[in-house]
Amino acid sequence: MSDPYAELPKTAANHVALSPTAFLAWAGEVYPERVALIHGALRQSWGTTYVRCRRLAGALAARGIGAGDTVAVMAPNIPATYELHFGPAMIGAVLNTLNVRLDAATLAFMLEFGEARIVFVDRAFAPVMAEAVAQLASPPIVVDIDDPEYAGHESLIGETDYEAFIARGDPAFAWQPPADEWDAIALNFTSGTTGDPKGVVYHHRGAYLNALTNALVWDMPTHAVYLWTLPMFHCNGWCFAWTLAAKAGTNVCLRQVAAEPIIEALHAHGVTHYCGAPIVHNMLIDAGAEAFAGLEQSVYGLVAGAAPPAAMIEGMEVIGISLTHVYGLTETYGPAALCAKHESWAALSLDERVARNARQGVRYPTQQAMTVIDRETGAEVARDGETLGELVFAGNIVMKGYLKNPRATADAFAGGWYHTGDLGVIEPDGYIRIADRAKDVIISGGENISSLEIESVLSRHPAVAGAAVVARPDDRWGETPCAFIALREGQQATTEEIIAFCREHLAGYKVPRSVVFGALPVTSTGKIQKYALRRQAEELDDAP
Repeated sequence: MSDPYAELPKTAANHVALSPTAFLAWAGEVYPERVALIHGALRQSWGTTYVRCRRLAGALAARGIGAGDTVAVMAPNIPATYELHFGPAMIGAVLNTLNVRLDAATLAFMLEFGEARIVFVDRAFAPVMAEAVAQLASPPIVVDIDDPEYAGHESLIGETDYEAFIARGDPAFAWQPPADEWDAIALNFTSGTTGDPKGVVYHHRGAYLNALTNALVWDMPTHAVYLWTLPMFHCNGWCFAWTLAAKAGTNVCLRQVAAEPIIEALHAHGVTHYCGAPIVHNMLIDAGAEAFAGLEQSVYGLVAGAAPPAAMIEGMEVIGISLTHVYGLTETYGPAALCAKHESWAALSLDERVARNARQGVRYPTQQAMTVIDRETGAEVARDGETLGELVFAGNIVMKGYLKNPRATADAFAGGWYHTGDLGVIEPDGYIRIADRAKDVIISGGENISSLEIESVLSRHPAVAGAAVVARPDDRWGETPCAFIALREGQQATTEEIIAFCREHLAGYKVPRSVVFGALPVTSTGKIQKYALRRQAEELDDAP
């Protein structure tokens, strides 16, 4: 029997490629007078933002930049960085947001590997970018961003500045959505802690879907006011750069993340939403509840990275911010899972709420699948909260692959899954909880020890501001846990006290044998650099 529905055609009238550029056009046309961007004294509307992005697209096209060309930017969370999330995509070019904390050699590698045709550079980063560009045989066009909110005086290095560049573009430039939603929209480099960074490529479809899902799972209202505490260079701001256009919301820009300007923005601009690593939320907790007195709006925060400990969840409740735990990787457009809350959790004790909220949870609605599989057989592990396996994803919000690295792409997608490298369990209610990174599991006397479990215990000590646990080589046991601890300001603790505290909450073989106090090394996105701590643990003089 023939399928009568197969006769209905796919045409230009009923099918178009999904692209977040459509969100900008919608916001600009429907809410042209609403404020899109706040930056210092600047109040820029959605109508103006749409025109400026069209000018940017036209100016890029006039310089011969088009489909498949890489457009790089080295800048903080400022209006130009936001506009660059749309202008290049409107002509099929690919945006590469560079990590502003990188050194010249790494930046040179990224520019060359990504074949950047043009790079936009904020004045603050002109010296390091000049050094990076000097290392290239075929340097890109350099355009300065002379942000009026920057107080420094570094010399400009480009052939022109951003405002002069876009002024050459046509405000009515006839941009086009991508011919294929599978086309690349962004290039994001991984941290490269074990070698050269890998280039993660996003497609228009994934960017569109994750941008919408961010708003969906967070119940973001139309015209939400979003504070840019999360770097736009990190997974394109977890796709929130595109989300805010879909909601015709307001972007409040922030050059540098610190407690005082964040709190000021909450009061001055009615900020409703922000994202960040645990360090950002702890910064606000440390400011005290009085700093948030008088806020008329509800404030919502997303936390990613380490599971939020009891002190953070309790601290957020005290200052009146609703915190949601999300999970993802560069390869999944940022967050692709969340710990979806249930109303019944509100009646639970703090410890019970912590246990539930600390889980990585369930897949985003637009992600097809998320589970934990046995690394040998590929079968899903038992939903018993104990059987360990690797957390994997499949669906529309998984990267296209790694640029110019087919072997790494094939390995990452083996068996029809994206392999995260995170080890976890599935609990009886279907929620997933990460036990550790595969490389972070400590094997002591043949027993697997989760560094995350020990870190969770350490975070409950009242003097501990942050903790990281790594394996330390041991002649007898093979490896033993070594704890690195940052203390809260004004607090003190001894090695003996920390070890005694752990013994109260952990099996004996899981208790750290070594404790080191001091600042924890972190990446530009707030993740603890465990590879650096492993080297430090290996070089400790005292016998564990």
